Amino acid sequence: MDKRYPAAGPVTLTTLLADNASTKSLKAGRIGSDLVSFDYVDFPLVFDGFKPMVREGRFDFGELAIVTYLQARALGKPLVLLPAVIGARFQHHCICYDAHRGVIAPLDLQGRRVAVRSYTQTTGVWVRGVLQEEHGVDPARVTWVCFEDSHLQEFRDPANVVRVDEGKTPLGMLLAGEVDAALLGSDMPDDPRLQPVIPDPKTAGLYWHRRTGVIPMNHMAVVHADLATQRPDVVRDIYRLLLESRDRDTPEAGGMQMRQFGLEALRPSLEAAIRFAFAQGVISHPIDVDDLFDDTTRLLGTQAHLPA
Repeated sequence: MDKRYPAAGPVTLTTLLADNASTKSLKAGRIGSDLVSFDYVDFPLVFDGFKPMVREGRFDFGELAIVTYLQARALGKPLVLLPAVIGARFQHHCICYDAHRGVIAPLDLQGRRVAVRSYTQTTGVWVRGVLQEEHGVDPARVTWVCFEDSHLQEFRDPANVVRVDEGKTPLGMLLAGEVDAALLGSDMPDDPRLQPVIPDPKTAGLYWHRRTGVIPMNHMAVVHADLATQRPDVVRDIYRLLLESRDRDTPEAGGMQMRQFGLEALRPSLEAAIRFAFAQGVISHPIDVDDLFDDTTRLLGTQAHLPA
């Protein structure tokens, strides 16, 4: 869907943005702009807005899971990435098993059933990539038990994915012994029965980061491609607002800024996300990192993006 924006002056953008830790100041109006304002469309769960974003072009600006964006870009959807991370975390702890049923190590997953919300869920792609590259697990030898389809209607699950009946959940199936492990992510309850498949996941994640430079992003900022083409001044101001909000709300901690901004800072993480997604059949072909951006967004965070 093509969009037309005013050639100059203030604009109001239909926006998908959750109450994220790093965007509190922006959403609360503690920082603002004379050039751009935001018409927020709220969903109980922000990822429920991803389908209308990629299928209908509903939003001018918002957050989007990085794997969903990779799929959208590979399929030619009119969305452009900003080098601005909305949310990130190390994912090593997100796959667990029920210790009452015995210990499961990474290689034990081969030939077993693992529950994950969707095969294309960003957390699942990160975890499968780590399991494959760090622990030698072949994701094709695991049966992935899924509950939802992809945000992109063109995608078809691979043969080793099975769907379950409505009403079931990854946690419920794990505790009932219907699957051997589950990816729970932010849904991970404080339950002593649940133990990580990857031992000492915090240490493992930090060690992996030190070797690779990767900080796994979940959601990043995107804009409609027509906005980037027609109003690069607006896109630059969005980036400024996101960066200011991040620095106010989620400053660097322990010598690390999890929510990275700028293409070069993000390059190792984006390269890993692309490599994992392609290896797992989530995207049909590799994408060069620079091709995730356009001439406006690629320069954000550099001196070159500042107006003359």
